[in-house]
Amino acid sequence: MAERSFLAEVEKLKLGAGEEFHGEGILAVTKALLQSGVSYVAGYQGAPISHLMDVLTDANDILSELGVHFEHSASEATATATLAASVNYPLRGAVTFKSTVGTNVASDALANLASGGVIGGAMLIVGEDYGEGSSIMQERSHAFAMKSQVWLLDPRPNLPSIVNAVEKGFELSEASNTPVMLELRIRACHVHGQFPTKDNVRPTFTLKDAIEHPKRDVSRIVLPPSSYLHEQEKIKERWPAAVKFIQDQGLNEFFSSSAKDFGIVLQGGMYNGVLRALEVLGLANAFGESQIPLYVLNVTYPLVDDEFKTFCTGKRGLMIVEEGQPDFIEQNIHSILRKADLQTSVHGKEFLPMAGEYTGGVILQGVKSFIKLYAPELLSASAHDEHAAQSSALVTQAVADATAQVLPRPPSFCTGCPERPIFTAIKMLEKELGPRHISCDIGCHLFSILPPFNVGATTMGYGLGWAGASAFNTPETQHRTMAIMGDGGFWHNGLTSGVGNAVFNQTDNVLLVVDNGYSAATGGQDVLSSKAINPIRSTNNPIEKAVKGVGVNWVKTVTHTYSLDQMRGALRDALTTSTRGPKVVVAQSECMLNRQRRVKPQIRQLIQKGERVVREKFGVDPDTCTGDHSCIRLSGCPSLSIKANPDPLRSDPVAAVADSCVGCGLCGEVAHAAVLCPSFYRAEIINNPNGWDRLKVKIRKWVIGHLQNRIERRLDGISAAA
Repeated sequence: MAERSFLAEVEKLKLGAGEEFHGEGILAVTKALLQSGVSYVAGYQGAPISHLMDVLTDANDILSELGVHFEHSASEATATATLAASVNYPLRGAVTFKSTVGTNVASDALANLASGGVIGGAMLIVGEDYGEGSSIMQERSHAFAMKSQVWLLDPRPNLPSIVNAVEKGFELSEASNTPVMLELRIRACHVHGQFPTKDNVRPTFTLKDAIEHPKRDVSRIVLPPSSYLHEQEKIKERWPAAVKFIQDQGLNEFFSSSAKDFGIVLQGGMYNGVLRALEVLGLANAFGESQIPLYVLNVTYPLVDDEFKTFCTGKRGLMIVEEGQPDFIEQNIHSILRKADLQTSVHGKEFLPMAGEYTGGVILQGVKSFIKLYAPELLSASAHDEHAAQSSALVTQAVADATAQVLPRPPSFCTGCPERPIFTAIKMLEKELGPRHISCDIGCHLFSILPPFNVGATTMGYGLGWAGASAFNTPETQHRTMAIMGDGGFWHNGLTSGVGNAVFNQTDNVLLVVDNGYSAATGGQDVLSSKAINPIRSTNNPIEKAVKGVGVNWVKTVTHTYSLDQMRGALRDALTTSTRGPKVVVAQSECMLNRQRRVKPQIRQLIQKGERVVREKFGVDPDTCTGDHSCIRLSGCPSLSIKANPDPLRSDPVAAVADSCVGCGLCGEVAHAAVLCPSFYRAEIINNPNGWDRLKVKIRKWVIGHLQNRIERRLDGISAAA
């Protein structure tokens, strides 16, 4: 179950010539693919372009009508290798995944694809996951484009520019026989806007034509001596062809080129930030009319020497707005200008930080410093300073207010997450069996490295959890290490790189596979082991069966992770068994966040229909709670908090359960397992109660009231006797 459905929105993909599309960037990319006559699309889900895979899935019927093949790839390498269909045939193909981790995985296929070149247009749509919203190492796609000589598009973040980049990107690929990479930042993926649509194009040369009339060209295969010739072809033929196409089609854009004797060169993706900075400084308006010359690089690789020479002629200085490091573009511009004997001064990283996301405030300060150097008189008005100061003051005050009201808390699992009891069980076993080295993986379970669990030493990549512990395989100790990976990582890379490697090398350690039914970390997309029936994919392929198939003999599956007894028992057995060889524990429970997305609408519908609905919640009796807080220390659930103790004789705060509780029951079970705790109670919330429910409530109230009155009468008697 994907976290978001686009079943309604994909109807916009049917818009034809003369109509106008209104919607989100990811949907616009899909429409541009269909308008370009794409023959096949593949990809691997992952932020920030997960929704592109979800859109394609929901639009599968539309794709099929146009003869477009779409599939979920096992990994980014699989997706990129799919573009091999464009090597020998005039087929346009596109793949998508998250960068740079996905590009790392795909780099082998990407290098081979770029070496031999393509006949049909081949496009890689990568989500540039860089900056403050990212969850990965901070790197750029630019290095991969340079390394393999793949043209890199970085369009202005508005829908017409993005759609144009897709359509022209295919043409550029075919004109230069080179794959093209389209880079979309997080915000560009989800920007909203409109653009005039065209008719969808059914490929004239189809996959059926290619299959029934196979072709081969040995010179396109990366094998000596062809591979040596590919390098020469890249430089002597493909590069000049690409530069000519970029110039002829005007892919890069110039604004107010001759307005001043200095200017700004910027990546297309930085356009909105730069324009906003100029607007705040009073040097541009919201409609894109700038008083400062701008050269917008919608193609950031390759750079076009002649365009730079034209733009820089007669200019004293140039500012480069290039997000991230190393400063590839700035270095390249230095080389272009010096070879052309142009003495235009080049500025960039002295006004802008080398590392970190270029937010609005960062760009504003950099642009202001640059203009102050070349035309301080343009900044003489104080309006922009006052505006910036007011904005800064508002932000500072908002941060101060939030800091005062919100206590610091590390990011953690969602309320009711079935992965939380897994790590609770591990912490309890640490006390019982001693600490051990734990190798982590990519996914939601990586939150276990933070408080309150503090589990895990390293993570090396998606599906590489067990591979990250492969060196710890020695007969000199009986103390076993543990590795963790999710079901998404398992099918992405873990089955071969982790499990197969452990079997082959006869490791005696333990792997815990968190199986929550789909690739939860990337948005709830189905995987091979998903239990849901998928009409266009094969599911219900158990992880236990897969690991046994590659040679693991010791496997246990826990079907309900909320049971601490089951989880601890399975892990204890794996860590202490006398059986030698690799051991795998599969922990199954559905992602609570996705379960709530599915169940809550169903509950609302039942309630609206007047049907009886029973929901469970947990609570804490403040009169019974001792303030031990083991429930919090061994759970960390966001719905658990503390409040003032109602007993005036005790100062320790008591535990409290917020309304966000989903009734998983872990907190009470943790407390019972750690320190027999009677303070937790389970409450049933009944909507649309029937007559029997109402009668039971009346009886309970009468009994409880009677007992309470007896207590009050006894207390009154004691007071009278005193």
